[in-house]
Amino acid sequence: MTLSDRDRALLDFENRWSSHSGAKEEAVRTELSLTPARYYQLLGRLVDTAEAVAYDPVLVHRLRRLRDAQERARRTRAQVGAGAPRRIPE
Repeated sequence: MTLSDRDRALLDFENRWSSHSGAKEEAVRTELSLTPARYYQLLGRLVDTAEAVAYDPVLVHRLRRLRDAQERARRTRAQVGAGAPRRIPE
C-alpha cells in the first residue's frame, strides 16, 4: 500500500506546523479543508502505518512519542484521581 496524496499532505502539513503553535486550526481548515478534529483523527491513524514511517520516519516517530507520553499522562491522572480518598458530606 502507498500513501495517498491526502496522507502525504497531512504529514507534510504536520511537519511544517509542528514547531508553530499559532493559527494551526485555521490553517487545517483552509489548507486541508478538514475540521481540526478530523485532521487529528486521520493523522493519528496515519502515524501507525508503515507507509507513513517510510515517508517521514523522524516526524512519525516524534508523533508516536508525543501520543504515548500524552496517554501515559492521562493514565497517571486517572490513577491519581481514582486513588484519592472520597470525602463524605457532613
